[in-house]
Amino acid sequence: MIRTLAVLACVAGTLINPVAALNEEAVVSRIPQEGKWVAAAGRVEPVSEEMRLGFDIPGKIREVFVEEGDTVRKGQVVARLVDDDIQARLGQAQANVRVYKAALDKVVVGARPMERAESAQAFREARHVMHNAQLEYERRAKLVAQGVISREEADRSEKDFLVAQQEANRARERFHLVDDPTREEDVRRAEAEYSQALAQLEEAQAFVDKALVHSPIDGVVLRKHRRAGEMVSTNFDTPVATVGDVSTLRVRADVDEKDVAKVKVGQRAYAVADAYGDKRFEGKVIRIARMLGRKNVRTDDPAERMDTKVLETLIEFAPGTSLPVGMRMDVFILLDGQ
Repeated sequence: MIRTLAVLACVAGTLINPVAALNEEAVVSRIPQEGKWVAAAGRVEPVSEEMRLGFDIPGKIREVFVEEGDTVRKGQVVARLVDDDIQARLGQAQANVRVYKAALDKVVVGARPMERAESAQAFREARHVMHNAQLEYERRAKLVAQGVISREEADRSEKDFLVAQQEANRARERFHLVDDPTREEDVRRAEAEYSQALAQLEEAQAFVDKALVHSPIDGVVLRKHRRAGEMVSTNFDTPVATVGDVSTLRVRADVDEKDVAKVKVGQRAYAVADAYGDKRFEGKVIRIARMLGRKNVRTDDPAERMDTKVLETLIEFAPGTSLPVGMRMDVFILLDGQ
């Protein structure tokens, strides 16, 4: 996209290697007429850069809720997977939490007052039955000694007393079990089971969230890549949509390595594109990369060198600038004092 820099050199007085053929009159109207400058090829991008949104888990897309050009808000749901099995797992986890919470509450609180009163009454009644059986056994033992009744009758009364004594002991143990405070180890176990249920609920909720794609910013849908019914995977790049904040636009320019010492943050710059004729889009350098790399912007010149080292330089346009994201542009950075 950069015009023949040999022609530019004749106009601006700076010698730069040629990269493409160019109409000289167009060049004269689009480059600085005085002073020194650095030319570079660039590409328009949103202030947020382009964000490719995708799912964290594989599956089939149930619905994509946006179209290209739609405005989206931060947190808005962009797409959703088929998640019937995930929702069922969430419901099971929620039910488990309720079950283990009730068990924990029961262990911590202990028996209800009604249960305590019932066990105490049963213990009193069992003791009363045992006491009566004991009196009857003692009375018959005396009668046997006097020869009034037979030994068999005395044995039956003794057996009734022993049975009543056992029932009273069981009632006493039941009463103490209900009335005594809960053991610490029982409380710890119930707490552990409840914590495990909460963790399983969080895991199920995380999978529900992963079945949704949210926009991380306020912006615009730049590209819709997938539609309902398509499968997505985590093994390779399968974005659903690309969004960006176009409230401010920038151009990312590839500055040739021989010019990197001339470029500084704060320098004025402008960009031009064939689609807009001689119109200049003003801006300034806001960021310069710290490491050289390969070209990001390719021209249509078949003779263009691909192994050239460049330094990414970010130029921010003036507020209100409107350009298509991804457009290639010719960038001119005015050097200090110009």
